[in-house]
Amino acid sequence: MKIALMDSGNGLLAAAAAMRRLRPDADLVLSSDPDGMPWGPRTPDDVTAHALAVARAAAAHRPDALIVACNTASVHALPALRAALEPGIPVIGTVPAVKPAAAGGGPVAIWATPATTGSPYQRDLIERFGRDAEVTGVPCPGLADAVQQADEAAIDAAVAAAARHTPRDLRAVVLGCTHYELVAERIRAALQQPGAPALVLYGSAEAVAAQALRRIGADPAPAAAATGTLSVLLSGRPGTLPDTALAYEEGQLLARSRADGAAPTADGAAPTADGAAAPARR
Repeated sequence: MKIALMDSGNGLLAAAAAMRRLRPDADLVLSSDPDGMPWGPRTPDDVTAHALAVARAAAAHRPDALIVACNTASVHALPALRAALEPGIPVIGTVPAVKPAAAGGGPVAIWATPATTGSPYQRDLIERFGRDAEVTGVPCPGLADAVQQADEAAIDAAVAAAARHTPRDLRAVVLGCTHYELVAERIRAALQQPGAPALVLYGSAEAVAAQALRRIGADPAPAAAATGTLSVLLSGRPGTLPDTALAYEEGQLLARSRADGAAPTADGAAPTADGAAAPARR
């Protein structure tokens, strides 16, 4: 089994780690775009062009499914990605977990990038699924960039700034950017009120990993042998996990995977010979 994941940067780590926990035997292909990031400020057409390039680099490794582990790409590029790759490769998008969060009742906050917070996409999600709950959108300027760079001081500052604009009497918070899941506990600590019930955080990583398995007719097997390999693509080039990824538990988990020495041939087909495997960076 081979599962590919794509994002502009480290936002794919949470979903990749979730997949690794569900299927330790799955080979993973992580395709990101360090040359083109961040995608958030780009136009929808530009996001689509970059997302297609990153997806096609992953598709050359012939995965069984592709997870679009990026809210921005899911909003703007999902139809184009599916048109380009399906039905050969199922494409699974990432949607903020507004529906399950609102189903539990409010008040609920959605932490997202400023562009997503003001988007028709998020307004539609709230209109469709949040009518019976008090839902507040909270823009988090600079947080995704700080998480991408693993800049501890910048993360703390961005989380504190967003917390100041978040209602205090919350029941739940939706993490509307995949990067935010890497610092979920910092967000919880900034928002949890003394004496209040434990704040519930809703991410997307576990759900999209499980959905990818369903799409290919596979079951979770967390007790399977840890034989899955890891391939890293950086704007289409073979590479290794960047140092910033290793700053997070999810990146460290993935780094314990065996590196995949197999590379696609010129026509995109993976060689059948078993490539030499080297230990992954830790």
